[in-house]
Amino acid sequence: MAEVLEFRVPAGSAQTLLVWGLEPEPGLEHSLFSAFSRFGPLYSVRAHRNAAVAGPGCYAIIKFYSAGDAGRAQRACNGQRLFQKSPLKVCVCTKQKGRPQQALALTSNKCQELANHYLGFNGWSSRIITLQDVSGFDGKNEELEKTSQKRSVKYLCAVEVALPNHGLHSRGVALGEADIENSEDPLEFVTASGRVQKLAVGKALSNAFQKILLVVLENGKVAVEYNSSQEEPADSLTEEELKGLVQVKPVNGLSLERFDLEEEVLCDLSFDDELPGWEMPSN
Repeated sequence: MAEVLEFRVPAGSAQTLLVWGLEPEPGLEHSLFSAFSRFGPLYSVRAHRNAAVAGPGCYAIIKFYSAGDAGRAQRACNGQRLFQKSPLKVCVCTKQKGRPQQALALTSNKCQELANHYLGFNGWSSRIITLQDVSGFDGKNEELEKTSQKRSVKYLCAVEVALPNHGLHSRGVALGEADIENSEDPLEFVTASGRVQKLAVGKALSNAFQKILLVVLENGKVAVEYNSSQEEPADSLTEEELKGLVQVKPVNGLSLERFDLEEEVLCDLSFDDELPGWEMPSN
């Protein structure tokens, strides 16, 4: 059976493993990462000390992008010692507290890591179509300058991601902005401008990846699909129109992706009331 992966923070319970019976040691998260990343790319590894009622030791929450990888890791690692003297307990999450979490977009760095793993370092490329200074187009700077020394810096960026082996191209458009406390300081202005440009490029790159779906087949091969449900009005513009994006349409009239980048929210776990909701494998 094929598994579809998005360039978003994994929120499914089947992608999450709980590991307990861990012995406290320096570099515990690094040891866990080394042991479990053999089964597939990891989104995060978080180790925590047990609650007082659970006794000494640690537990960890490991998030995979792929539920299939998480399942293989659980079956292979449960009851094994791996990097410590006593065996570990590993189970797959079957229930999480609270309402379903919104699938947050991955940061550009995480998107690139995932693309490198499944597509190869030479299997994709990206380029900046345009990066424009749009500060003051909404009149915000004039209002700020009347009341304080603050000044708003904004950059609009359009990026294209290409997957030549799959004949697919995806575009992303995003806005980066920040307020400068002292607009009279040229160094602060230059530093803020560079930071905002980097932010706009990163968000646009992440936005472009949101329109790409990775289809991982049982034989390990990867197919790619374009997610048309994520298309935006700016995607229909020509490259020349994108380069003149500000002149084509006012900035505040664009359907820009002001998405929330990843901000991982871990399960609110306790060993008293949450463990029964997890799938406990038999040894």
